[in-house]
Amino acid sequence: MERGVSTDDDGSIHLNVLELRTLSETAGSSTTVFEPQSSNGKGDSSNASSVSPMTPVVRAPEKKLTLFALRLAILEKTATGLGTLGFIWATVVLLGGFAITLDKTDFWFITIILLIEGARIFSRSHELEWQHQATWSLAGAGINSFRAIKSGSHHLIEAVKSMFRPMVIGNHSQRTREKTETSVGSRNCQRKPTRTWESADVPLLPYAQWVFLTRNISKLLYWLQLASATACIVLSLMKLIKHNYGDVAKGDTDKRNREAALNIFYSLALAEALLFLTEKAYWEWNVIYCKLLEEVNKECDLGPSGIISIRRFFYDAYSKCVNGSIFDGLKMDMVIFGMELLDSNSPDEQLIGARILRQFAMSKRFSDDTLQKIGINLSVIERFVEMLNWKDPQEEEIRRSAAEILSKLAGKKQNSLRVAGIPGAMESISSLLQTNRSSGAATDEIGEKKIILDHANYGFWTFNHLGLLILKKLARNHDNCGKIGNTRGLLPKIIDFTHAEESLLRNENDTSSQILTVKRSLQLVKMLASTTGITGEHLRREISEVVFTISNIRDILLHGEKHPLLQKLGIDILTSLALEEDATERIGGTGGMLKELFNILFKEGMPESQNCVRIAAGEALAMLALDSKSNCHRILKLKVVDKLVETLAVPLVRVNAARILRNLCASSGADCFNQLRGVTAAAPTILKAITSEEYKLQEVMTGLAAQVFRFMTPEESSNIFERAGIMEIDLANTLVQILRKYQHPPIKVPRIRRYAIELAIWMMRDKATNVHIFKNLGLEMVLESVIETTAEIENFNIFSGTVGVSRHSVSIHSLAETALMLLMGG
Repeated sequence: MERGVSTDDDGSIHLNVLELRTLSETAGSSTTVFEPQSSNGKGDSSNASSVSPMTPVVRAPEKKLTLFALRLAILEKTATGLGTLGFIWATVVLLGGFAITLDKTDFWFITIILLIEGARIFSRSHELEWQHQATWSLAGAGINSFRAIKSGSHHLIEAVKSMFRPMVIGNHSQRTREKTETSVGSRNCQRKPTRTWESADVPLLPYAQWVFLTRNISKLLYWLQLASATACIVLSLMKLIKHNYGDVAKGDTDKRNREAALNIFYSLALAEALLFLTEKAYWEWNVIYCKLLEEVNKECDLGPSGIISIRRFFYDAYSKCVNGSIFDGLKMDMVIFGMELLDSNSPDEQLIGARILRQFAMSKRFSDDTLQKIGINLSVIERFVEMLNWKDPQEEEIRRSAAEILSKLAGKKQNSLRVAGIPGAMESISSLLQTNRSSGAATDEIGEKKIILDHANYGFWTFNHLGLLILKKLARNHDNCGKIGNTRGLLPKIIDFTHAEESLLRNENDTSSQILTVKRSLQLVKMLASTTGITGEHLRREISEVVFTISNIRDILLHGEKHPLLQKLGIDILTSLALEEDATERIGGTGGMLKELFNILFKEGMPESQNCVRIAAGEALAMLALDSKSNCHRILKLKVVDKLVETLAVPLVRVNAARILRNLCASSGADCFNQLRGVTAAAPTILKAITSEEYKLQEVMTGLAAQVFRFMTPEESSNIFERAGIMEIDLANTLVQILRKYQHPPIKVPRIRRYAIELAIWMMRDKATNVHIFKNLGLEMVLESVIETTAEIENFNIFSGTVGVSRHSVSIHSLAETALMLLMGG
């Protein structure tokens, strides 16, 4: 699997197992264009709800660090307070009141302690700043120091070596690519220099640079802090133990309180130094021996490079506790910390932030909380969208992290609206799709498609997958589909990815990323093509006008029998496109398309889990034959009428076979009468289904019967009834019962009352005796009830969501009135 490819949602490319599961789920779905669908949302957005199920509260690992920082800050501030008090005591009381009477050793001890502690107290914030700055380098612990230690001669040797190093041109192997990705600092191409200094790389002096790097200065200050505290303890203990403050003459009032004042000073200095050393010991115990930072890094699952992020977070929290309120650090968490770094101008800080947010967004434990915080911060979302345009190889990981986070963010409905609502968001997402066509020199040709493949320093296929995944999740929302369609050049890019070579499709065990790309692009096109309303009409027109759309799907149908999920997706796209008249003609006019669909429909011996492919093929053919005289003629040329009649006995596909035959009979025209005479052989099967079945099968068979009996004379129809073992009165009774059962237009079988009335009209016109039969059965009252309950839903052949498409030429109200006139005329 390509590195960096998200495995969430349908990201796995092990298609053999996944396809079977997905196909079996699809087979159980009753979604079809032949009945209206709920307007609650798109069919694929069941998991797009912004309301997530209740999940157990997970303790944030970084709380250990903020608590540790708080405790350290308490010790630090207490020690600093004692030191400040001692400094004031010495300067005001001792040096101010007893300066002349102090013993020489006391004077120098006090002076040394004041200098040491004063320097430590007032430089403490600066030492923290140096420690903080030392964590800003991301390339790895010690990378910058190691780089700075190299001498000029070593740089010269490396420069000479690079001159003789052979240049490798062309594609590198995937193994080479993986090796180059182990760390940011190990790439062949170094990060491009910025216009400002990185604080961790600042050489303060022109010579001995490694000594004066911020990382090393922080270490120097650290050891000086320990040395100063140790010196204070030694000096204070020497005086407190010996008490050799000098003799006080009797009656000398100037020296009367000197001993007490010195004891207080040395005690304050000792307490301050001990507290400081206690703080350092507590620090070392947790960081070095208990490995608190490594433990938190492991719980956050940030990987080997994450220790830099954890250390940076800890220093930030500690600095806030020390420099402000001790509780300031408790307000920090890793997500907010990552979002703050993301807005930095430093590439290293941006990468730290991107890594943190990516890991937390992908983590099952922290994903919900992380995505919620990111989703309500529009500036962070805008930053991620901006990062999608960063194509510099040194910024690949930042760009990939931004794309992966957006792919997760787009899975929530409200977040997807925020992402799509950012100006230029669709163009930025489009930049992830690395495919283009060269501009043709003439208007009578199309430029050759070029899909950029991976090389050692950049994973283009990874970004292709992520771009399609983001668009797919955004397309769950109706408004976003319109934005995708209106983005210049985006639809042709998506459709280019639906192309698959024959060799790729015929390899059953192929798990390459190209199969995943084809799958995701087909899923996306399917979602766009099934959009409802005016937006859907526009998208279907735009998709069908791309000259490669239908031919790419034909290739998948022709060569993709080992990838049934791809075939199912392609067929569903054709079904949706067929809602538009122009697209229907384009599909039917594409060579071999109708033939391949019939091959799939008639194919037997397919695994049960792949049955939905045959069902989808039948539905597509029924759509293509609907109200399209040219497509009906093309189908009749394939001489499949007899096979369709036989298929009426196959339970899996008989519903769609009946739809195809009905549409052929209704739309072919009078000039095809002889070619359609063969459908009369299906009459016995049709009559048995009408009288014995119900719901969907009864509906389509009733509709087919009204068309099939038009090809018979009264004598032939009588023979058919006799051969089927069904009397005309039985059929009439069934039709009346249908109208009584469905007193209001049913959503699942919206045309059943229309078809029943059509068949009743034929029966009354076929034989006068049937009029009396219907009268005796009470059809007149039933028809009057139908007239009172007719609805628009009964006047359409197909539906796009809740919108009717392909209106019947005669309304059901007119049909009912015609039937009443026949009854009264009889």
